[in-house]
Amino acid sequence: MTQEPRQLSDTLYTTDSVPTHHRGTYWREALSRTFAAVDIAVPDEAYSGTIRTSRLGHLQVATVDGDPMRVCRTPGLIGRGEDEQLVVTLLVRGVATFEQDAREAGLRPGEIIFYDMTRPIQMEFPHAFQMKSIILPRRLLGLREADLQRITATPLRPDTTMGSLLSPFLTRVVDTAATCPSNTSGVLASNVIDLLAMLAEERLRQEAGDTPSVTRLLEIQTFIDRHLADPDLTPEAIARANHISVRYLHKLFQTDDITVSQWIQRRRLEECRRDLARWEAAGLTIATVARKWGFTSASHFSRSFRAVYGMSPAEWRDPGVRGPGTPSSPHGASRVSEDSGARPRRHANLPPARRHVQLVG
Repeated sequence: MTQEPRQLSDTLYTTDSVPTHHRGTYWREALSRTFAAVDIAVPDEAYSGTIRTSRLGHLQVATVDGDPMRVCRTPGLIGRGEDEQLVVTLLVRGVATFEQDAREAGLRPGEIIFYDMTRPIQMEFPHAFQMKSIILPRRLLGLREADLQRITATPLRPDTTMGSLLSPFLTRVVDTAATCPSNTSGVLASNVIDLLAMLAEERLRQEAGDTPSVTRLLEIQTFIDRHLADPDLTPEAIARANHISVRYLHKLFQTDDITVSQWIQRRRLEECRRDLARWEAAGLTIATVARKWGFTSASHFSRSFRAVYGMSPAEWRDPGVRGPGTPSSPHGASRVSEDSGARPRRHANLPPARRHVQLVG
């Protein structure tokens, strides 16, 4: 499945021109290149499927159409790769079942689900289906490991406020990523990340329940957001301005298992990340953006940014830097693939992925 130089906007994998007896292997490799190494089971070798995938800034988006199948990502497959990706999927057609983190969720058209490629997962599609996915580095949401495990395999229904807003937006992002101008793709990707982070935070708050302490915590977090640019924003200053004790302030944040100072830094990093992706800020230095949001040391900002997002501020600002969603060479065994002890061999008689350019008037 050799790929051509990355000069065009999207990649197409399709079984249409693949010999019947090679389709299962081809399809497993296509899924592995797009998401992460997986094992699959398909009803027969006459399988039919198509994946169209595109880059959007530091994200990858994909539309998958396929026949019935079961997909499994085992600890053995996880151990062989460096895939640190989170997938947000909208089911457009068909039905599906997702199992992860001791939860099983049935998915119907219009519903959205998070799943984490760093942990075992099983997915089953009993009928022909279509799904649209956004694939992003886990770190970009800024969530703790425990919180990530709380939001997986919990569908977002289209009859909820957030679901009714996110479903058409996610569809539009996936469908237009290939034709998005390069000077706006980074900004759009940053906005998508912010929206997904907001969705994740809302799911976590709903799970915690709207208790008085949670309400008070949200008020404090809103106050912090309004004063992020102040380098003197400290727990003592926050407590004094909100007429509470420092001890009570720390107690409020203990419910989220994070300190006040860590919350301030995380929010500042999120705002810096957003600004660095904006083309309007291209003339500003990274140090200027950091100072704008309350960082007093450029080196401390750079270290903190890398620790949270896995890349330097300069790499995040550069849309040409290879993102974690870039398809990687598949590895691992499959029920329709090669020996499990070695990296799969390329099949000379399999057609390569085809790249297409769509011209917009």
